[in-house]
Amino acid sequence: MVVSSSQLVPQIRQWARELGFSQIGVAGVDLSSAEAGLIQWLEQGFHGDMHYMAAHGLKRARPAELVPGTVSVITARMDYLPRTTPAGWQALEFARLQQPAQGVVSMYARGRDYHKVLRTRLQKLADQLAQAVGPLGHRVFTDSAPVLEAELAARSGQGWRGKHTLVLHRQAGSLFFLGEIYIDLALEPTEPVSAHCGQCTACLDVCPTQAIVAPYRLDARRCISYLTIEHSGPIPLELRPLLGNHIYGCDDCQLVCPWNKFAQTSTLPDFDARTGVSGQQLIHLFSWDEATFLRLTEGGPIRRIGHERWLRNVAVALGNALRTADSQQVLDLRTALQERVADSSALVREHVVWALAQGQASSVQMGSRL
Repeated sequence: MVVSSSQLVPQIRQWARELGFSQIGVAGVDLSSAEAGLIQWLEQGFHGDMHYMAAHGLKRARPAELVPGTVSVITARMDYLPRTTPAGWQALEFARLQQPAQGVVSMYARGRDYHKVLRTRLQKLADQLAQAVGPLGHRVFTDSAPVLEAELAARSGQGWRGKHTLVLHRQAGSLFFLGEIYIDLALEPTEPVSAHCGQCTACLDVCPTQAIVAPYRLDARRCISYLTIEHSGPIPLELRPLLGNHIYGCDDCQLVCPWNKFAQTSTLPDFDARTGVSGQQLIHLFSWDEATFLRLTEGGPIRRIGHERWLRNVAVALGNALRTADSQQVLDLRTALQERVADSSALVREHVVWALAQGQASSVQMGSRL
């Protein structure tokens, strides 16, 4: 069945706005032109330990293979800046990075788990569409399956791919979530937009680990978001000092992007920052036992990494803080780390030992200057 987009898509957009979405687009299912880039990225090993990306192969670029019968993809964008975000928020976020004893959590992770928010609302949107057109074969996604989300978003006019590989919108920057509804209903695709990064390389230049190895090319193995969230093993020694006080994710390439001065606040309370996680001292965060971790991260995205990886991340940040701490801070930080040595897993203990060594190295350097 073919339905006129001129009649149906505006109605879908209206429903979507009522559900809190910022924009709706439509993409076709022929993503064959993206396959070569995907293959090359995987062959270079840039996906790191995300083995599922290689396991799914080209199914990621072939929507009709992932969900048989799919002929169109409805793409959705949802802004996530908290409703109370103040003017000048980018400078305020950069200031957090200059407070080494404070843990920094990526902005998207300070509220409710976006997977739950988007998936529920996408399903409601699909249900409304089915009521309007009759039986509808469909499946909803939000960062939860082999889907080329950014590619589909760019093709359907949600924005263009920035040099940091994220989708950028002229009136909304890049601080938004993406979701999709694969449907067996043919809709006319919406037009893509032109790119507007120009000669800017701010995102490449600011990346602490130089994970953006070239414009539009990300080596996930060096990305702080990957290292603190997706990666389950030891963080590579050479990268630990570069993590600074990032303990869950990283927003640096977005904070520096000029287009994010246009980022929009969410209309939903779901993405308001929760108390107890953001803006906390590392020593406090490192004191959490597993029960406390589970209680304070319930319903949020941080819970998915588990208590062990949380302690691993905070231990690295504590080690980095030790290198610049004054004498009293050094004592407090070292005490917090030492108290964890005996009852930690091998993974956490390794990072604690490394962190303590940073304090020793700092003491030697301070002594040599006296």
